[in-house]
Amino acid sequence: MLHKPELLILDEPFSGLDPVNVELLKEAVKDLNDWGSTIVYSSHRMEHVEELCDDVCILDKGQLVVSGDINHVRASNGNKKVVIESETTLPDLTNIRGIIHSENMKQGLQLTIENEDVAKDIYQVVAHQGYVKRFQVVEPSLQDIFIEKVGGKDA
Repeated sequence: MLHKPELLILDEPFSGLDPVNVELLKEAVKDLNDWGSTIVYSSHRMEHVEELCDDVCILDKGQLVVSGDINHVRASNGNKKVVIESETTLPDLTNIRGIIHSENMKQGLQLTIENEDVAKDIYQVVAHQGYVKRFQVVEPSLQDIFIEKVGGKDA
């Protein structure tokens, strides 16, 4: 990496590294990218992929499952989530069509939804119930997308 290569191929480069060296290597990879190097990076650590990559592809048994700009991949795959934090008791939302899954959190709920229109319906209900500390629509993570597209298929 010292000679600033045009192309660098990394296969699970953070495997076995302690957290300090992971951060050092991430910074070195970012610097190489800033200098114009093309980096092909293979990893199962989706949080690192999200932090380091502009474009992604997910393979399953050698077949391309998802590819493209990371923001487009996150926006067009998987289900969005709505995170609601409130210091008051939240209303029953089970009658709202389009909620796929509901998970209780310490001060609220995390809901998996079919699309953003469902988030608007949810907001209409919770906004009238008192103080809502946080209402956020969250794109799926690459980890969520990977599990949806690859997980459970004879993994």
